Amino acid sequence: MNLEALMDTFTIAGKTFTSRLIVGTGKYSSHVVMANAHRASGTEMVTVAVRRVNLADRSKESLLDYIDTSRTSILPNTAGCYTVEDAVRTARLGREAGLSNWVKLEVIGDEKTLYPDNEALIEATRILVGEGFVVLPYTNDDPVACRKLEQAGAAAVMPLGAPIGSGLGIQNVNNIRIIREFSRIPVIVDAGVGTASDAAVAMELGADAVLMNTAIAGAQDPVAMAEAMKLAVQAGRLAYLAGRIPRKMYAAASSPIEGVIGR
Repeated sequence: MNLEALMDTFTIAGKTFTSRLIVGTGKYSSHVVMANAHRASGTEMVTVAVRRVNLADRSKESLLDYIDTSRTSILPNTAGCYTVEDAVRTARLGREAGLSNWVKLEVIGDEKTLYPDNEALIEATRILVGEGFVVLPYTNDDPVACRKLEQAGAAAVMPLGAPIGSGLGIQNVNNIRIIREFSRIPVIVDAGVGTASDAAVAMELGADAVLMNTAIAGAQDPVAMAEAMKLAVQAGRLAYLAGRIPRKMYAAASSPIEGVIGR
């Protein structure tokens, strides 16, 4: 790997990361498996659903006990929230409990597809940014919504690749490209990744990072999949930096015959 790739980092709200893979903490068979997967992934940030943490009695065993906070930042999320009020309240609870003033903001608009409610998401972003939160909103792969979230003060935008937990991979490649082209803040592809090639595609499109949970936690071997995802993110980023060849309709000989003796 060249020097440029080795020194390649990205920054959100003044905090610099060397790993471009963000992972979740749900759906694992055990906390131990989760911790091992986190280590294998090389992640420096993990998401934690505020509603899954016992904030009333922190003396009891919690998934937080299995997160190495000396090398991994906690990103609380507002999973399961369907209104602005609920999402804002959940973010405040996480901060008051000492989790973080960062938040992966989710305001879900549809129970079946779990697609975000972009109108409510933008409103909640404005409120929380005004209260000093570092807001990373989970949104549809809509360039207009992403622009409005940036204008509302989001520290990064997190467009979905496909519905949460679907494993379908990046469904709208062109929209991710457009979002990356016009965004002045980091773009993190969130949701829909199923396997390593999906993560590589997201990075090849220019995403600054990829966030995933089910693809790792739901794999037959979560620890092996976590390592595969780490390598895929690195490979996709290096390919993006290297610059792919143009697509062509017809063949182009890899060994040109011009100048060959006898022709």
